[in-house]
Amino acid sequence: MQPVDLRSDTVTRPSEAMRAAMARAEVGDDVFGEDPTVRALEERAAGLTDQEAALFVPSGTMGNQLAILSWCQRGDDVLVGEGAHSQTSEGGGGAVLAGVQFTVVGRGGHFTPTELGAAIQAVDPSGHAPPSTLLMIENTHNRGGGNVMAPVTLASLSAVARARGLHVHIDGARIFNAAAACDLPVAAFTHHADSVSFCLSKGLGCPVGSVLCGPRDFIRRAHRYRKMLGGGLRQAGILAAAGLYALDHHVADVPADHARARRLAEALAALPGADLDVATVQTNIVIFKTPGRRPADVCAALADRVRVLPFGPETVRAVLHRDISDADVERALPAFQAVLGA
Repeated sequence: MQPVDLRSDTVTRPSEAMRAAMARAEVGDDVFGEDPTVRALEERAAGLTDQEAALFVPSGTMGNQLAILSWCQRGDDVLVGEGAHSQTSEGGGGAVLAGVQFTVVGRGGHFTPTELGAAIQAVDPSGHAPPSTLLMIENTHNRGGGNVMAPVTLASLSAVARARGLHVHIDGARIFNAAAACDLPVAAFTHHADSVSFCLSKGLGCPVGSVLCGPRDFIRRAHRYRKMLGGGLRQAGILAAAGLYALDHHVADVPADHARARRLAEALAALPGADLDVATVQTNIVIFKTPGRRPADVCAALADRVRVLPFGPETVRAVLHRDISDADVERALPAFQAVLGA
């Protein structure tokens, strides 16, 4: 049997029904604004996020980089939570493409309004300090273990940022996980932001794609930068159709991933070779320590039965997703027991 693949929710594959929807998609040239399926996805995304307009992009990384380019000037300061994807996992794009620097606020992706206010750098008449112009909030926060920033917290942070002249962007790669965890619509989170991006290829089964949403003028700027970065798309309706199908049929399955993550976390917490607090598992990501053992060695020992990833010098990450069933979780548990049970 194939190993149970818990490396990431990006490994999900299109279902036969999604492939059929892609094959039927009406298409046109999106660079000319003539792809009706892309336009339908963008309108749907803007409505879901309570934003004016949206732009279909190949990846979440591009969505975040377009947001930075569209909100910031070169030399600006961007505030992010600890371990933010835009700082740690986008190839240095913020520095290379937009010419910004990052300032980290708080711990584990979360921070308070007081911490945010202390980190904001005002315009310095002497020119020493780079001005803070953008707050980026990752929700859920990957390196924080898939933890959720609740709408009430988002509202308070956005109020501080806007009072100091900053725009607010939500990296909502897994915003549907945040919404499911709180049993709220996505707009409950995103209407507190000036812009938001979300992924269709993380846990929703789409082969490609993210959507960037925000004000019309912002999306017009982002559209130009998308072209500049090589993201101009032609008959992209084939891909957009997968996104529409996922929004219609796959988002409702997200809570099942969370339940399976809790089942896995409870089993791991009972093993002497794994260290985690089950209460920290809020969505579909399970991060645990391996006391006395290198995470890479643990992953290698599991590899023929379960695929997980080292996630830093002390931790391993497992991610639940729609291609993992209850039976797959139960099949993975004896492998974890064999490697971590002694």
